[in-house]
Amino acid sequence: MSFLRTTSTENGEAINLYYTDYGSGDPIILIHGWPLSHQMWEYQIEPLVNAGYRVIAYDRRGFGNSDKPWGPYDYDTLAKDLNDLITTLKLTNATLVGFSMGGGEVCKYVAHYGTAALKKVALVSSVAAFMLQTDDNPDGVPAETFESFKAGVRKDRLGFLKDFGKNFVNYEANTDRISEAQVHFNWSIASNASPKATVDCIDSFGTTDFRDDLKKFDVPTLIVHGDADEVVYIEPSAKQAAQIVKNSELHILKDAPHGLVFTHTEELNKLLIDFISK
Repeated sequence: MSFLRTTSTENGEAINLYYTDYGSGDPIILIHGWPLSHQMWEYQIEPLVNAGYRVIAYDRRGFGNSDKPWGPYDYDTLAKDLNDLITTLKLTNATLVGFSMGGGEVCKYVAHYGTAALKKVALVSSVAAFMLQTDDNPDGVPAETFESFKAGVRKDRLGFLKDFGKNFVNYEANTDRISEAQVHFNWSIASNASPKATVDCIDSFGTTDFRDDLKKFDVPTLIVHGDADEVVYIEPSAKQAAQIVKNSELHILKDAPHGLVFTHTEELNKLLIDFISK
């Protein structure tokens, strides 16, 4: 468990990212979703380490135990943080696993820094290819939805996060797969994030177009999404990404919600281990 000093600064001070680093072997970097932290990967870290990999999970700036600068929180900055992690730790032959918003860091990292340090990538419940509804992306989410998210966070952040946390896992439909205690724990993680980062990241994941970035993927790519995802709809995200990325394989988990890391844990872990090891 360590802190990484990034090349970014605020008021002359370096911005520190918190990360955990377990196991040995080829590295796997786990990139969490909004508005959680590396702790969301609790049920993936142990199986991946036991499968023979070095597993690194870090907190995005503004979230978890990382520093919480005022900004910026655009994807170019977030990808630079990821690159700082990879270069500082001198990682090679790495697999990036981006969940939800974390898929954006994967896309922008590949677009800006290439794949020389990578072996494979995985997009899980990812926002890529493009979330925003536009004339050339009709299956996307209307801009008004993201504006309502920001308004909800600004008005009553903790109340918004409580409702969002239930939608995150389709709680009423999955009480046999996830406990109320886990949902509350997720809320506690989200509640400790920077309010500014929580708001700013909505624009980042909601309005960033990753379609051209995905065209630059030249390593094997796993795409996993639930067909009951009510947070990141499957059409503009996973299905569109799978059409763009060569050497990609799309796995759609039946009845899985957005937070399938919690509800469909065994299915996801098997997909990740099989994909990375083959």
